[in-house]
Amino acid sequence: MRGNGWRQKPYRQMMRKVFGRVLGIALLAVVTVVVLRSAGRGKIGNWIAGLISTYLGVSWETAARLYFNHVRQYLDIFLGVAIVAFFLLFFWALLSWFTGYFDEIIAGVDWLAGGKGENLVLPPELDFMAEKLGAVKDELERSAAAEREAERRKNDLVLYLAHDIKTPLTSVIGYLSLLDEAPDMPPQQREKYIRIALEKAGRLEGLVGEFFEITRDLLQQEALSRQPVDLCCMLVQVADEAYPQLAAGGRQARLHLPPSLCAWVDPDKMARVFQNLLKNAVAYGAPGSDIHIFGNRTGERVSVCFENAGDIPQEKLEAIFEKFYRLDASRQTATGGAGLGLAIARDIVQRHGGDIRAESGGGRIAFTVDLPVGTGGGPSGPAR
Repeated sequence: MRGNGWRQKPYRQMMRKVFGRVLGIALLAVVTVVVLRSAGRGKIGNWIAGLISTYLGVSWETAARLYFNHVRQYLDIFLGVAIVAFFLLFFWALLSWFTGYFDEIIAGVDWLAGGKGENLVLPPELDFMAEKLGAVKDELERSAAAEREAERRKNDLVLYLAHDIKTPLTSVIGYLSLLDEAPDMPPQQREKYIRIALEKAGRLEGLVGEFFEITRDLLQQEALSRQPVDLCCMLVQVADEAYPQLAAGGRQARLHLPPSLCAWVDPDKMARVFQNLLKNAVAYGAPGSDIHIFGNRTGERVSVCFENAGDIPQEKLEAIFEKFYRLDASRQTATGGAGLGLAIARDIVQRHGGDIRAESGGGRIAFTVDLPVGTGGGPSGPAR
């Protein structure tokens, strides 16, 4: 904390100006006291006696006696009252001038809240405040733009899903109606219709799942329930559960893990992170390519990396973690999910005090999750 005091303060110019004003008022006060102190003697005293003689029409001797009896003897009282009066007057002037800065700052806050387009202009000594308010305004505008973009993506996706749900639902109803109306349908044709209805029902289930994903993300976040978890065992289970999706695309999940990789995490939420990353690798990886999962521990951090064949443009590596962002910008929802998987994964990892990043190059895509070991961390060795 002491080191910060030696830095160049951004409000040093304002300090100099305030100090100059205070010094000027102090000097004025000293001069006033000196003048009042000298009022009882010398030329000033004679001048006051002359005023009394002129206005009362008495002789100078009488005026001098009146001055001595009614003014000179009580000079200390008059001087004290005058000093207090002048002090209050000067202090009020200084306070009024200084509070003008607050008026300027309030005007800047109003400018910030009003979202006015013109540049904020403050006195030169408040340039640091204008810069801070300008930076806050820029950040608010970026956040608002990001929220609007996320809302637009969400609305578009909901619209597309609602439209696409109707197609498989109509097909399911149509084929089931044909089966119901023709009980004597040839077995081959019946089998074909049943297979198509089942495929359409599966597609419908997937679309409903997308709606569920959106709704769950928009609900309030649940608190983390941490416990010591062996991430290796979790990753093996996640890969086993994804076997049908992997096999359908001719893929395999190849695990390169140490004997143990422990961390203090919420098991349900961290499993969701790994499921989303694996699902993303299946959806956007090169067809027929394997997905490699690496695990490692360095000091008090553990890392898990999902790597697969494919390519993501460099300019999209950061955007893919935004809500409702999909690499496949087309409206065909079969090519991807709601654009929430990676955003949810990043949110969960960050709430654990970790970090998630994406890298792409040389025909490979890698998503790395970096987590603190935490209270429940156990020994583990490197795997890569």
